[in-house]
Amino acid sequence: MKWLTIGAFAKACRLSPKALRLYDELELLKPARVDPETGYRYYADAQLERARLVAWLRRLGMPLARIREVCALPADRAAREVRAYWARVEADTAVRRDLAVFLVDHLSGESRRETTKMLELRYAAHSDRGHVRPSNQDTAYAGRRLLAVADGCGPAGASASAAAVAALKPLEDAELSAGNVLNLLADAVHAAGEAVREVSRGSTEVGTTLTALLWTGSRLALVHIGDSRAYLLRDGGLFRITHDHSVVQSLIDEGRLTAAEAASHPQRMLLAKALPGDSADAPDLKLHEVRAGDRYLLASDGLTRALPDERIRQLLSGGEPADAVRVLVEAADAADGTDNASAVVADVVPRPPASAG
Repeated sequence: MKWLTIGAFAKACRLSPKALRLYDELELLKPARVDPETGYRYYADAQLERARLVAWLRRLGMPLARIREVCALPADRAAREVRAYWARVEADTAVRRDLAVFLVDHLSGESRRETTKMLELRYAAHSDRGHVRPSNQDTAYAGRRLLAVADGCGPAGASASAAAVAALKPLEDAELSAGNVLNLLADAVHAAGEAVREVSRGSTEVGTTLTALLWTGSRLALVHIGDSRAYLLRDGGLFRITHDHSVVQSLIDEGRLTAAEAASHPQRMLLAKALPGDSADAPDLKLHEVRAGDRYLLASDGLTRALPDERIRQLLSGGEPADAVRVLVEAADAADGTDNASAVVADVVPRPPASAG
C-alpha cells in the first residue's frame, strides 16, 4: 500500500491540509495511519475517491453533516441525495434572486419609479365540482389585489379551503408596498393555518392547499403550499412559477420517478405540505416581477392533472380572463371530470387614465 503525506494527499484530492485535519476531527475523512510518535497523518491511495467526493460536495455548498450521510450511501442512492439537495438549492436561490432584485430596485429608487407605470389587474375566477365529486371542496377567489385558489381535503375540506382564503382577504384593504408585502403575506398565511386548524377540530384528515398572488401595484407576491399551481403566460410561453409540495414531486426531485411515471403513480394525490401544517411545513414566499401584457393562472390540481401544460397554454392564450377561466374549467371537466376544477386568471394591464371631469 502506498502512503501519502497529508500535503501530498491534499494536493491530489484538492482539499487543503487544514480541511483534512477538520474532517479527521469530524470523523468524515479519517487518515489511514497516524504515526504514534510524530502524530503525522498518512492517507492511502484508496481514500482519494472519497476525498474527491467530499471536495466536490463542499463546492456545492452541502453541509458537512449531510456530506457524511451521502458518503455513507451506495452510489445510486448518493446520486439521488445530491439531486434532491441541488433541487432545493435551486429553489432557494430563485427566492433569494427575486429578493435581491427587489432590494436593488428598492434602494436605487427603481421600485418607486415603476409605480408610475400605473398597472392594474383584470381578473376572473371560476370553479366547478366536476362530474363525480358530490361537492366542491375548492375555493377560487379573484379581487383587485388578491388572487387565490385553495383545494380542501377531508370531511370538512370545503370549509378548510374557504377559511384559508377568507384569512387572506383582509389584505385587499391593507397598506401594501413591495417592501412589506412578504411579511404581511406570511402573517396572513399563519392566520390561514390557524383558521384551518379550527375548522379541522384536530382531525389530521382535514386540510387544504393554498396558492395565492397579492398585488402591490408594481409586483406580485406569491405564497404557495400544496399542489395547486401558479403559471405565467408571457410572450406566448407558459412558465410554471410554483413547485408542487407532493409526494410524487419529491420522488421526481430525487430521481426516483419520471414525470410520466408520476402521472399514474398510486400516491399522486398525497401532499408533502398543506395547511394547517406545522413549523416544518413553511410555505414558499417570493416576489415576482411583472410586465404589462403578462397573464397569470392559478389552478387546482383537478385542472392541472386533467390538462397537459401545452393544452393549458393554448386555452389560456385567448379571450378575456372571464372567457379563459370558463374554457379551462370546461376543458378539465371534459378531459377528466373526476375532481373539482378551479381557475383564476389575471391580466396585468395599463390603468386607464383618470377622466378630466
